[in-house]
Amino acid sequence: MTSAGAGESTVGGAFHRARRSAWLRRLALLVVAALVTVIVVRLIGRIDWAAVYDALRHLTWWQPFVLLAVVVVRQVLNALPLALYIPRVSALRATVNDLGAILMSAVAPPPSDLALRVGMFNSWGVPTVQAVAGTLMNTLTFYIVRFAAPLLGFVLLLAVDEPAGLRWLDLAFIAIAVAILVAVLLVVRSDQLAVGVGSFSGRMARKVRRSVDPDAWVRACVDFRVQISARFRYGFVRSLLALCGMLAADLTVLVLSLRFVGVSSSEVALVYVAIAYLFAYPFTLFPFSGLGIVDALVLAAVVEAGGLEVEAAAVAALVVWRVFTVAVPIVMGLGAVTAWRRGWLGDVPPEAGSPASP
Repeated sequence: MTSAGAGESTVGGAFHRARRSAWLRRLALLVVAALVTVIVVRLIGRIDWAAVYDALRHLTWWQPFVLLAVVVVRQVLNALPLALYIPRVSALRATVNDLGAILMSAVAPPPSDLALRVGMFNSWGVPTVQAVAGTLMNTLTFYIVRFAAPLLGFVLLLAVDEPAGLRWLDLAFIAIAVAILVAVLLVVRSDQLAVGVGSFSGRMARKVRRSVDPDAWVRACVDFRVQISARFRYGFVRSLLALCGMLAADLTVLVLSLRFVGVSSSEVALVYVAIAYLFAYPFTLFPFSGLGIVDALVLAAVVEAGGLEVEAAAVAALVVWRVFTVAVPIVMGLGAVTAWRRGWLGDVPPEAGSPASP
């Protein structure tokens, strides 16, 4: 075998190992989510599925259109940081890009979604380095908001004078959000700090995986700072606000789903639904937005607030909520990718096999 052939074989083997590892991690997370879901549901009690079906029959013809409208707002707000961090990317293109990544992440593990994102951005004339830096900054901002969500939950608990109980464990998520925020601010502030953060992170990562090159992490941090620093002051706070708006829209879909299937505000007030949602939201880090585990945690909190008589209707509401917040964006992603491939957004998709092609 020639040296070139040996190199290709090595790269190919590394790619397949990484792909297999990604699938194994995804399966492991799904198993954990399933186990937690079973445990939480058993603690609540046996679910009356006939009553769940009866609750779903409360839905009228116009209510799904209301939910769909809120979901559209949710998806635009979720994608808006891409437009704020990456020059020459409109809110429409950012939304199409984000929906395409949602579709890709549903059918294949990372980095398939990143490959599609970069392919889209390249077709719109965005250089790869800007596309990757903007996408990374979008992800970091989202993680800050995701893990900081329980902070508002604690504020609401104080407002209603409710004990936190096991929710104190969510302080770990808030600590993660603070750590990400501090790291981002240090990297963006100066090259020297970027080198320091990259070196420290690389050394820590090397302790977990020996193949990690700390010097590569340093270069990546410096390159990231160069690409994102010019847009950071303009985009960061606006991105945080947009993602907080996304959380509000997502919560609105959940509340409307509860009301539409018959759970009234007198049975479970808005504040208790918000508390349940905010403390469960960090667990959306599991596959399919934490499908199963997030629902079980929200269900437990709603039943605790409203009693066992709301259990069946709450399950029905969670089914509706997940259809519109998980399944509908995937379908929208299919439409988004189709629109991009056909050039309906005024772009020219890269040819198959080209460096920009996902």
